[in-house]
Amino acid sequence: MLIVQKYGGTSVANADRIKAVAERVAKAAKEGHKVVVVVSAMAGETDKLIGLANQISTNPGEREMDLLLSSGERITSALTAMAVEALGYKAIAFTGRQMGIITDAVHTKARIEKITGERARKALDENYVIVVAGFQGITGTDDVTTLGRGGSDLSAVAIASALNADLCEIYTDVDGVYTTDPNIAPEARKLEKISYEEMLELASLGAKVLQTRSVEFAMKYEVPVVVRSSFNDNPGTLVTREDKDMEKVVVSGVAYDKNQSKITVKTVPDKPGIAARLFKAIADANIVVDMIVQNISIGGNATDISFTVPKTDSKKTLALTEKIAGELEAKGVDLREDIAKISVVGVGMRTHSGVASQMFDTLAKHGINIMMISTSEIKVSCIIELKYTELAVRVLHEAFGLSQ
Repeated sequence: MLIVQKYGGTSVANADRIKAVAERVAKAAKEGHKVVVVVSAMAGETDKLIGLANQISTNPGEREMDLLLSSGERITSALTAMAVEALGYKAIAFTGRQMGIITDAVHTKARIEKITGERARKALDENYVIVVAGFQGITGTDDVTTLGRGGSDLSAVAIASALNADLCEIYTDVDGVYTTDPNIAPEARKLEKISYEEMLELASLGAKVLQTRSVEFAMKYEVPVVVRSSFNDNPGTLVTREDKDMEKVVVSGVAYDKNQSKITVKTVPDKPGIAARLFKAIADANIVVDMIVQNISIGGNATDISFTVPKTDSKKTLALTEKIAGELEAKGVDLREDIAKISVVGVGMRTHSGVASQMFDTLAKHGINIMMISTSEIKVSCIIELKYTELAVRVLHEAFGLSQ
């Protein structure tokens, strides 16, 4: 078997953890598997580098930030290869460039365009364990890029697809995918398997187990992914294609996201093209908008448009929106950051009714007001006040019987 194993920052947090990872890798190699390892930077390293950059400049350039931040994973890959070699196995460390990960030129959140993987295939044929620096790639003009927070997950899944690996294992600090955050609801249950669609919704809605784009990639190319802990040998959660058993479960999980901010453009003229101009400007700045609500127009002349963006993009979006609001003849722009998104997810919703009403009823019984609502075939999301996040998670988890 060809196995791609990805280890997150907590799994490679120090020399002892790196040695423990090397032992796990060596065990797989001893069993006769070909192994490609993808590593993140050591826990805290990326934040440390960002802190250093901010000490140097209040507005560091994105190209130089990518070059700086990519160094964290390079350090870990070299150390991990050394640790595997110390156990008697041939190992070689590759940067994103040496792996042949070609991306577009959008710095700090680049998208993978292709992976050549020529050197990797040759090294695998020569029985090397390959250790790849995750989270990074290179443009067609040889500039270093990074793939956004959690980008090592994407590196691993994309490499698994490019090399036609039999399995992609994502090792992290949790045992697998749970029905919700066990830190908030201790009775949360680990799922044996989950569909790509459910995992994609949970990841995009705030579950931090897998990066959203890595799940999109796995679903598109049908890469079998197992999420498991690097701290024990417990079986993890398989992320795979939907099957009939999954449809029997109405709700699979409750997710929350505190990295949300709500922007409202007030009293905008109610005429065609206004929303298009606003959201085109935001899209051109590479800002992802999540939920959008346009209120019923006031006397047929004006309306309010509210939308949510990641809190990390809120100031940039506010400045952009205020600039365009003048052009749109709006009366003003409000920013609210004390909000959270709470969501219930399950492929069973396609064939079962009443999930939304049960969710709204449960929140109402506990005095939690809903500001915005968004639905899809397999999810219902609500924007609520930040202070009610943990309460909402617990009561919804209980209401849908997820601990059973």
